[in-house]
Amino acid sequence: MAKYRIAWMPGDGIGVDVMDAARIVLDKLKLDAEYIPADIGWEFWKTEGDALPQRTLDLLQTVDCGLFGAITSKPKDEAQAELVPELRGKGLTYRSPIVRLRQRLQLYYNLRPCKAYPGNPLNYRDNIDLVVFRENAEGLYSGVEYFPVEDELREMMKKYSSALGNFDDVPGDEMAMTVRVVTLRGATRIIRRAFEYAHKHGYPTVTLVEKPNVLRETSGMMVRVAREIQKEYPEIELWETNIDAQVMWLLKNPENYGVMVTGNLFGDIVSDLSAQLVGGLGFASSGNIGDELAVFEPTHGSAPKYAGKYVSNPHAMLLTTKMMLDWLGETEMAKALEAAIAGVILEGKVRTYDMGGESSTLDVANAVAERL
Repeated sequence: MAKYRIAWMPGDGIGVDVMDAARIVLDKLKLDAEYIPADIGWEFWKTEGDALPQRTLDLLQTVDCGLFGAITSKPKDEAQAELVPELRGKGLTYRSPIVRLRQRLQLYYNLRPCKAYPGNPLNYRDNIDLVVFRENAEGLYSGVEYFPVEDELREMMKKYSSALGNFDDVPGDEMAMTVRVVTLRGATRIIRRAFEYAHKHGYPTVTLVEKPNVLRETSGMMVRVAREIQKEYPEIELWETNIDAQVMWLLKNPENYGVMVTGNLFGDIVSDLSAQLVGGLGFASSGNIGDELAVFEPTHGSAPKYAGKYVSNPHAMLLTTKMMLDWLGETEMAKALEAAIAGVILEGKVRTYDMGGESSTLDVANAVAERL
């Protein structure tokens, strides 16, 4: 019996390609694992009306972790149009399966390291080592949305916010509403995780990225919680920044920042910018992590036009695999894999098109495997 059971979730598009690359290095490392196929992605939306079938959620509660490739998401009308005929008009609503997965399984924090590896021609600067803690289960991605906005809802909400009166002349069928949900539980656990990580890895600061001057209640709660938790870590300084200023300062002085923590939408923005500073989404790994389960994924999309061509950069997937090994406690394997990835990048002989080379996805994976 294998030591680990890993849900194998290629998903859509280039997700399949980069997962093939991950398997090459995992096999070379001889990780003692059983890889269990799990259904997720656009094909299951089209044919079943559910991109994240219940059987996949059930499976994920029986494994040690999941490894995921990429997902296709499309706007509401396009999603409806691509359903098989017998499922159209049945009131099915498409929601991102990865967002649902994070919420249903309480994978409440998204860890996104962004590190500039020497020799990468796409680095903005060479001394960048950022880590973004993005809250995963709440915020503007909580799924609490309304369209149209019914009169009953509007009147109820006006009792608590006079600002809604500014829209009295707008009919409900011309208004859409998304609610930003922040709970004390959610704020506490994501911010605590950020401080724990900074303490463990020797980062001198934790930067809270929010917008409390405008989002007074939701960002305000994040600020209050961060200030309380910081008292438990006197050796770590808490920096508080607004999201708009933070993206400017990241371009100006990225080397000044280490651990950043924020809500779902702001984390999405900050982590993609941070990824671009170290070469783009082809180098952006991430883990969706809870107390007992984690699902690891590169942060790039499914890029359908490149699916099956094996031209995409697999470094994000390979670095994601390294994160998975760390989480499983296979720290020596993780160190070896990161060193092999860094060696291939530094040598510069095997590069995909985005890095100015002509190597394939699997060429890069094999080059990394050789160094193992």
